Amino acid sequence: MKVEFLIQGSAIEPYKVTFQKTGQHLSAFCTCPAGMNGQYCKHRFSIFRGGTEGIVSNNLNEVKVVIDLLAGTDIEDALIEMGQAEIEAERAKKIIAKAKKKITTLMHS
Repeated sequence: MKVEFLIQGSAIEPYKVTFQKTGQHLSAFCTCPAGMNGQYCKHRFSIFRGGTEGIVSNNLNEVKVVIDLLAGTDIEDALIEMGQAEIEAERAKKIIAKAKKKITTLMHS
């Protein structure tokens, strides 16, 4: 199954984002500069998370189709891992901020 979106990004022409599932493998491509260079692309990740921001093609309802295509894929597992890492990073930021505040308080006492 193949699903395509046009997403208005920073370029004049919308980017083309394509998702294709073959068996248990899901491929995701984007014509933005990051996507074309095999790097993290916010357009694909947004759709994986159910986002519709910037989609200018007339198929917003197919975002749900892409989310359904994720089920049971290695990408789904990796997205879950990434989400857990993001939660841990936020916790670490809070711990660091608290430690900085404590140090600042101690320096002024």
